[in-house]
Amino acid sequence: MADLALLEDAYYAPLRRERVFQDRRDLLNTSDEWLMSRFRLPRHLLLELCNNLEPYLQRETRRSRALPVPVQVLSTLGFLATGTFQRETADRSGISQPTMSCMLSSMLAAIRTLIPHYIQFPYDNAQQTMIKRGFYEIAGIPNVIGAIDCTHVRLKPPSVNDYAYINRKNYHSVNVQIICDARLCLLNVVARWPGGTHDAFIFEHSSVRRRLQEGALRGHGYLLGDRGYPLLDFLITPVPNPVTHQERNFNHAHARTRATVERCVGLLKGRWLCLAHAGGTLLYSPEKVCNIILACAVLHNMAEINRVPFDALAPDPEVPVEQWAAPPALGAVQLRRDLVGFKGPHPSGPLAVAHGRLVDGPRLAPAQALGGAQG
Repeated sequence: MADLALLEDAYYAPLRRERVFQDRRDLLNTSDEWLMSRFRLPRHLLLELCNNLEPYLQRETRRSRALPVPVQVLSTLGFLATGTFQRETADRSGISQPTMSCMLSSMLAAIRTLIPHYIQFPYDNAQQTMIKRGFYEIAGIPNVIGAIDCTHVRLKPPSVNDYAYINRKNYHSVNVQIICDARLCLLNVVARWPGGTHDAFIFEHSSVRRRLQEGALRGHGYLLGDRGYPLLDFLITPVPNPVTHQERNFNHAHARTRATVERCVGLLKGRWLCLAHAGGTLLYSPEKVCNIILACAVLHNMAEINRVPFDALAPDPEVPVEQWAAPPALGAVQLRRDLVGFKGPHPSGPLAVAHGRLVDGPRLAPAQALGGAQG
């Protein structure tokens, strides 16, 4: 009988493999320099992020070795920072690739819960005053509350309607709308449109555009956009075919001020290489790519608000955008004329403030609906 039991044990041995646990290094117990080179954030911000996400990441499990929250956070940030394959990131964290794949979706969803805290458009006067001051100090254009542009994030060709994702640079992408302030913090991010969608169409169907058209700014501010956007009471574009010296000066100041959004995009993609060409192509569905973009946006603002240093990538070469076929609003035409002729204090000089608002010359008329625009 003993021999039979021994033979039975030998027969079933391959089916009873012992669980193997990989060693997980305490990556948080390292220097800030090392952490920032791998995860883009210093130790105190990583611990803060772990604390904020812990309610969303802790799970009940019947196993004795649940995946710790710091391992989930650092594995995800390592993936976003490098854009490398999941297996390489998982090996460094001491977990398997399937575990990494399952964990990534829940981590992205958890980071997205922080959007209301870290990404806010300035609808109140207190926020607007600081942002206007920052933009005014660049080139002397008053009342600017944000610079707007779009950028493309590569993804693999989707299985459905892949042609809609081919952009004007002839590769598949998601077209992402970015609005930032002068400190390169993100004020608004729209990540849900295929790469073939026009920049102005994305803005036309955004919540920010709807609220601005409804008069959320009460005529006290506007965005700066390139020639691909329509001229509106709340969106100022350069003067087409400038003739006078004043018009050329205005376009130069406009370009200098609007360049902040290009620098912001370069910083966003440089810090989180999964979004950049250097990080390759995201091999996920469009829905998951959009979640990755929004998670990176939250982490970008977290780093910028806390003044985490980083050298930005050079902005992508600009490809001319076809102008949006929509007649300009009459009030916007007059506003731009006023800005062209505006002579305020020197941009590098002190900025006058009275009664809590900038003393900045022309003021916007109440927002008007855009006539003749096609969605």
